[in-house]
Amino acid sequence: MRVAIIGGGIGGLAAAQAVASAAPDAEIVVLEGSDRIGGKLRLGEIGGLTVDVGAEAILARRPEGTALIAAAGLADRLVHPAMMTAGIWTHGAVRPMPPTVMGIPADLDALEATGIVAERPRSVALARPLADMAVADFIGERVGSDIVDRLVEPLLGGVYAGHASELSLDAAAPQIAALGDDLLAGAAKARAAAVDSGPVFAGLVGGIGQLPEAVARASGAEIRTNATVRQLTRTDEGWELVVGPTTAVEVIHADAVIMAAPAPAAARLLADVAPEAAFALAAIDYASMAVLTFAVPRSAFPKAPEGSGFLVPPVDGKSIKAVTYSSNKWEWVGREAGRETIVFRCSIGRAHETELLQRDDAELIDLALSDLGEAVGLTGDPIDACVTRWGGGLPQYTVGHLTRIASIEADIATVPGLEVCGAAYRGVGIPAVIASAQGAAARIISDLDSMKL
Repeated sequence: MRVAIIGGGIGGLAAAQAVASAAPDAEIVVLEGSDRIGGKLRLGEIGGLTVDVGAEAILARRPEGTALIAAAGLADRLVHPAMMTAGIWTHGAVRPMPPTVMGIPADLDALEATGIVAERPRSVALARPLADMAVADFIGERVGSDIVDRLVEPLLGGVYAGHASELSLDAAAPQIAALGDDLLAGAAKARAAAVDSGPVFAGLVGGIGQLPEAVARASGAEIRTNATVRQLTRTDEGWELVVGPTTAVEVIHADAVIMAAPAPAAARLLADVAPEAAFALAAIDYASMAVLTFAVPRSAFPKAPEGSGFLVPPVDGKSIKAVTYSSNKWEWVGREAGRETIVFRCSIGRAHETELLQRDDAELIDLALSDLGEAVGLTGDPIDACVTRWGGGLPQYTVGHLTRIASIEADIATVPGLEVCGAAYRGVGIPAVIASAQGAAARIISDLDSMKL
C-alpha cells in the first residue's frame, strides 16, 4: 500500500505519522513543493540564539499536540509559559488585559479599571440568529463596538490575521456564540464555572520548530522537498501524480492521496477529480503576515518588560499587531539569552494589509521599533533582528465557512482513496490541524481496507 501526502507542513507530517502508526507496512511519501518541511513551524537564529520565528506555542488543553510531541520523542522538552499576563496597547498606554472569553469581558469592574474602553459596556440580550454572521455584527449589536474594536479585534487578529467584520461567528468564535443571549452575563458565568485544567499553552525547550523534523523521523516516511505536484489523476489502479519541474517531471503512483496543501494549491489539483470541493476551496482567502524577532540590550527598555506581551487594536492605526516578550514567556529563552538581553517578537499584517507587507525588511524593522518606542519607551539599536514573512499563511474563516467546508467534505467523500486536511478546514491552531490530519489518515486506511474486500 502506497500513500502519497501532498504538503509537508505539520498537517501533512502528522498525517504521515498517523498512517504509519495504523498501517506499519504502508509505504508513505510526503511531497513538499518548497525547500523545507514544517509550514508555519520554523526555527531561526537571533543574536546567536535559536528560537521560533513562526508558531511558538500549542494549545495544551487539546490532546493532539502534546500527544504528537510525545510520539515524536520530544516529551522531555515540553514546557509551559513562565508568564502569561498580557496587555492591550490602546489610548496611549499598555493596559492590563481584563478577564475575557475571546474578548467578551467577564469582569466589568476589572475592565473599567483598565481604561481600555471609554464606557462601561451594557448588554443587550438578543437571541442568536440561525444563520452564520460576522463576529463584529453579532457582538456589536449586543455589547457595543468598543468591545469589538479594543478587545475582540486584537484577539482575532492574533489568531487569524483577520477582521471581526469578516470572520465567521460559527467557525472563528464559537466560544462567543455559546455564551447565550446575554453575552456579558454569559462570560461572567463561564469564568465563574471555569475549572483550572492546567496550563493553556505549551512549547518546547529549543522551540516548537523542532517538531516537524521529529515527526518526519518518527513517521518513517520518505520526505521529498522541492517536489511540486503539478497534476493529480485518478486511475483504475489508484492515483497518478506528476511531480517536479516542467523540464524533468516524474510520475508517482499511489493507492491513496492525502491532500495537505493550502486551499489554493488543493483547489488547482482537485479541479478534475473533485470539482465541487475545488470550487469551494478556491473561495477560501488567505492573509499574509510577518514575524519580526529582536534581541535588544535590557538597557534599551526604561524599565524591564512586564508580562508576556501585548496586543494592539487595529483601530489605533499602528503597524504592529502584537508583541511577545519571549525572554519572559519562555524560561529557556530568558536563560539562554542571559540577564542583559531581551528577546521579543512582533507580528505585523492582517487581511488586506498588502501595502504594509510590501515594504522591505529594513522598513518593517523601523516601523516596529518606532511603535515599540511609543508603546514602552524602547530606545537604541537592536543587537540583532530578523524578519520572517508568511505570505498567504493564514486561511480566513469568513462568514459561511463551515458550509463551504461541509460541501468540500461531502464531495471528497465520493472519491475513494482521497482525503484532505489542514488549517483551511476546522481550526488553524496546531492541535486542530493535527486532528484534521489524523482524521484524514484514519479515513484513508478505512478506504483502503474496504477496497481490499
